[in-house]
Amino acid sequence: MAEEFSLKHITERMEKSVQSLRDELAGLRTGRASPSLLEHVSVDAYGSKMPVGQLATVSVPEPRLLSVQVWDQHLTKAVEKAIRDSGLGLNPSAEGTVIRVPIPELNEERRRDLTKVAHNYAEQARVAVRHIRRDGMELLKKLEKDHGMGQDEARQHHEQVQKATDESVAEIDAVLATKEEEIMQV
Repeated sequence: MAEEFSLKHITERMEKSVQSLRDELAGLRTGRASPSLLEHVSVDAYGSKMPVGQLATVSVPEPRLLSVQVWDQHLTKAVEKAIRDSGLGLNPSAEGTVIRVPIPELNEERRRDLTKVAHNYAEQARVAVRHIRRDGMELLKKLEKDHGMGQDEARQHHEQVQKATDESVAEIDAVLATKEEEIMQV
């Protein structure tokens, strides 16, 4: 038999989808400075695209300010430009090899826009979990059809996969609710 059913493998893939959602939501601005805000910013450096974290140290000296200490002074302008062009609505200013990034207050309209983005991220994660569920269910049907598994065992595994799916979707909803509350907090 070429394929084997593994509930552990399915739940691990679902957990990775939830973790991916957490990582994406960490990059959403909430009005507070956080080094994770710049994790997804790519800089044209040394002939390729590199994340800011590989070119500089990002710290939070004040609640509404990020400080980016660029290691190679020749890249300061490139890092500053990448942050400005990142679509995060940030306006950095360079002083030597240090780039100061003030985090502006979020108005009500911007908060609502950010919650919509968060909902889109969550929906993508739910879709990913449902695809993983579908793959598991198809494998179970195939194994049952090929007599690699009995009906009772297949039904039991179907229920386990559905339970894991429900738990993952509930976790996604909880992560989204937490982030939404964080975004809407004034």
